[in-house]
Amino acid sequence: MIRLEGVGKHYPGAARPAVDGIDLLIEEGRTCALIGPSGCGKTTTLRMVNRLIEPSSGRIVVAGRDVTAADPVKLRRGIGYVIQGTGLFPHLSVAGNVATVPRLLGWDRARIAARVDAMLGLVGLDPALFRDRRPASLSGGQRQRVGVARALAADPPVLLMDEPFAAVDPLERGRLQREITEILRRLRKTVILVTHDLDEAIRMGDTVAVMRDGRLVQHDRPDQVLAAPADAFVAEFLGSDRALRRLTLLTAAAACRSGERPPEGAPEVPAEASLQVALSILLGSGAEALAVVDGGPRPVGTLSLAAIRALAAGLPDPSGAVARSPPLV
Repeated sequence: MIRLEGVGKHYPGAARPAVDGIDLLIEEGRTCALIGPSGCGKTTTLRMVNRLIEPSSGRIVVAGRDVTAADPVKLRRGIGYVIQGTGLFPHLSVAGNVATVPRLLGWDRARIAARVDAMLGLVGLDPALFRDRRPASLSGGQRQRVGVARALAADPPVLLMDEPFAAVDPLERGRLQREITEILRRLRKTVILVTHDLDEAIRMGDTVAVMRDGRLVQHDRPDQVLAAPADAFVAEFLGSDRALRRLTLLTAAAACRSGERPPEGAPEVPAEASLQVALSILLGSGAEALAVVDGGPRPVGTLSLAAIRALAAGLPDPSGAVARSPPLV
């Protein structure tokens, strides 16, 4: 768990605080995506958690411990940190980079070697092929995977990620986001992710925290932020297509009317497909409803165009189906 209580940062001579009295709770095993315009204070907030920047006021608690009372070096060794461009040591091999924190913690060679191989496998890199390579020989996506493996090597409960995929090409970025999100949720890491990419925030974050001028404007589940922006600033920041973005967060199975027989000849959509995919099928076929299928001999339900319209707007589904989002805790 990470808890910020009235946390602020004021630089001498600055007209206003870089961070202004933030209160934020991130439950254990959850990912919070910090997002907002450039200069809003999101990276400063992140770096105060591991004391790369010292807070001017307030209290930060990580895993039940006040970070301001901890030794900064020991604190950072217990918090994973992934940055844009990975920050890998160019003179070390992939294995040497992943082993950085375990070596500082005094692990023996056999334990380090086993952990390196396990972490490379976890992020999709074959240890036999990548262990002895240098960072310069890797693609951007491969370097980022090594960066994540290094951050997880000592099994820290908390992970900080600062624009981790900004330098990766768009095709690789989407794949990395999906794979790393699954890994972090499976390992139940508590994560703060700083990003300027709204799609990345709603894809990876269990919650999204929108910042402006050093203040926290809204903190909620991605679908709730998209459906009900807190104010005009948040609405403008999210963009006019936020209803379409919301459809990427809901599945056909969650939104369909379970057990209802679809119209004869209705197009099919996989149960795990997003509502954005379902909408595309409906618009392409000219149909008013879809048969939601899960691989069995019979459809599991019916998904109507009217239901998708309502859910995109954050309104009750007129058909009576209820799309359920994951709880905050």
